[in-house]
Amino acid sequence: MPTPMRDIARILREHDDIAVLSHENPDGDAVGSAAALGHILARLGKRFVLANASPLPGQFSWMDLPGPWTTAMPAVYGYAVALDCGDGPRLGALEKAVDPTRLCVIDHHLGNPGFGAVNWVDTAASSTGEMVAALADELGVPLDGGLGECLYVAMVTDTGDFSFGSTRPETLELAARILRAGLNLGQTNARLKNQWSLSRIRLWSEVMGGMTLHSGGSIGSIAISRETMARTGTSVEDCDGLVNWVLRVRGVRAAVAVRELPDGRVKFSLRSVGDVDVQRVAASFGGGGHKNASGGSVDGPLAAAEATLAAAVGASLGAPIAHV
Repeated sequence: MPTPMRDIARILREHDDIAVLSHENPDGDAVGSAAALGHILARLGKRFVLANASPLPGQFSWMDLPGPWTTAMPAVYGYAVALDCGDGPRLGALEKAVDPTRLCVIDHHLGNPGFGAVNWVDTAASSTGEMVAALADELGVPLDGGLGECLYVAMVTDTGDFSFGSTRPETLELAARILRAGLNLGQTNARLKNQWSLSRIRLWSEVMGGMTLHSGGSIGSIAISRETMARTGTSVEDCDGLVNWVLRVRGVRAAVAVRELPDGRVKFSLRSVGDVDVQRVAASFGGGGHKNASGGSVDGPLAAAEATLAAAVGASLGAPIAHV
């Protein structure tokens, strides 16, 4: 029976010169799933390009990529595959160069509008990497070597080390398959985790020290200003994962992180535990994501954005905002 996954597998078998895309400012799932698809294409003997509007983050520079990572869309390509993109604008500067009639979408975000010619969106998947593993199975490609490593990075980063509620039995079973195929777990985790600079430690210390609690301690918020980043010598990459630590505070059910952008707007990230749905809050501000992990951008200034988002999350919990 035809399915979007099988349709994409057929396209990859029958066509060449594939542009493998993922969202700008890529996280572990975006890098891992895109690189994993590249490994699949390499084993199928296909020509491909890994393209992203952003350079490869330094924290993933150790990964076994199947080819160069470029920030330019190829002038000529057969089909493009967008991975881990909740909508077209998440492709950043590359979006305008993509022909939607020759675009396949592989994604797991809620609210994905289906912006390609073939759209495989599975909101139950823990990560886009998990979906790419299913595609590898469909194409008869074993999950070993660099492919297994890239899939593991995609899964482990998007599930918070398999601790988020999105982690399914199938997720852990897939990780076990990759381990049996030869992944060196200790070495891979050391390379993935031990990438911090002293500047990043200083940034996190300052930002976490300025955390504000709201609604009787059920909501925690942090703010990252451009001035703080400049003073600590840090980059956007150093902010990755910071919001998750707000949930470590006892009693906090939802976390809000806001970061000042160069154009004066504010990037926000929302995290939650259990039945707290922050995706609906993000969607009300034009963002999106998952039930327990979402984001987007709003107008500044930074302090006002933090207060507005904390109030919106508080309203979703049915709790009046009161600073603690």
